Amino acid sequence: MTTESEPRAYPDNFFVGAYWGARKESPEACASRAAHLLELLADCDPLLDHWYKSIRSRKGTKKLSLMPPDVSVLTDLFQRGTNREGGRVFEELGFMIWINNGGAPSDYASLRLRCGDFAGTSPNSCFLSLPFDGPTAERVLTPSVLEVVMRGMVAAWEPDWIAAMSDAHQDVDDPDNKTNAWVGWLTYFSKQRGTVPPLPAPVRIEPVEDKGTLIVLTPERFTVANPEHVALGRRVRELLTRAGLINTR
Repeated sequence: MTTESEPRAYPDNFFVGAYWGARKESPEACASRAAHLLELLADCDPLLDHWYKSIRSRKGTKKLSLMPPDVSVLTDLFQRGTNREGGRVFEELGFMIWINNGGAPSDYASLRLRCGDFAGTSPNSCFLSLPFDGPTAERVLTPSVLEVVMRGMVAAWEPDWIAAMSDAHQDVDDPDNKTNAWVGWLTYFSKQRGTVPPLPAPVRIEPVEDKGTLIVLTPERFTVANPEHVALGRRVRELLTRAGLINTR
């Protein structure tokens, strides 16, 4: 049994989450951004080059292939994903769709897209779940692949920040979820958030076009089982907080 101060036990989950504030957008605009993202993800790795949406009908549930991406099909999905209660549509809460690659557990990826929310009650987001263990995870969970994934999210969604990390890492980094950004193995901040300060080795800092900055904590896979990794993450969080890129909610 683990205590609250200990990271959760393995097996774990890994995700790349992009977040941005209130932004009013139509289903068509969200669909156009989503189509662009799917095209970019397909170039990252074979794991991410096929996507499906489960559609229920009177004849049962069927898988709708979303590749190659069709903006009109995606627009319909976002319209179906409107927040509603009874007959009332909550336009200010935007839209949400959830799709997956149809893979087996060791090759499974899912993508949750929430956009068009302009109420500001919860962040808009692009949340990609990736396999944590096995040959596919070994291939995909590398700085080179994750960096391309994150650059694709920046190009498609123009988020405020992105974190690529495991659930256990999130538990260690921000256990009470009290800050407005996580420091992942890889982290991105838009230039609107501020300027990334100099960070200690082996941290790597890269510009993302003219939009923001990418931070890579370690060249090898970050793990909470490594105390040096955890200490480095905490030091980087401290420096980013001092620089104003991270604040307490």
